[in-house]
Amino acid sequence: METKRNILAVLAFCLLCTAVTEGMSLARISELRCLCIKTESTFIHPKHFQNVELIPKGPNCPNVEVIVTLKTGQEVCLNPSAPWVEKIIKRILDSSKTNKTF
Repeated sequence: METKRNILAVLAFCLLCTAVTEGMSLARISELRCLCIKTESTFIHPKHFQNVELIPKGPNCPNVEVIVTLKTGQEVCLNPSAPWVEKIIKRILDSSKTNKTF
């Protein structure tokens, strides 16, 4: 009877270790991918924007990503090649250049 408990305890420990290490590897994988799965091209008026985040392409994602947080709290990925989004990106980049102080 004692042997069965020991075997069950060892098996439970092995199962727990496997679950934890698998979860850790999945967490690393989720960091190494694009954040935007689907992008929106239809016009959203900038007055509804709370925050705009520009993420350049890099080793984790080959795409430029534009993530907008609306005043409702909803996050929307915008298509960076849509003409109206390109204008917004240009304005943001131009304003950041003029706001730099040396």
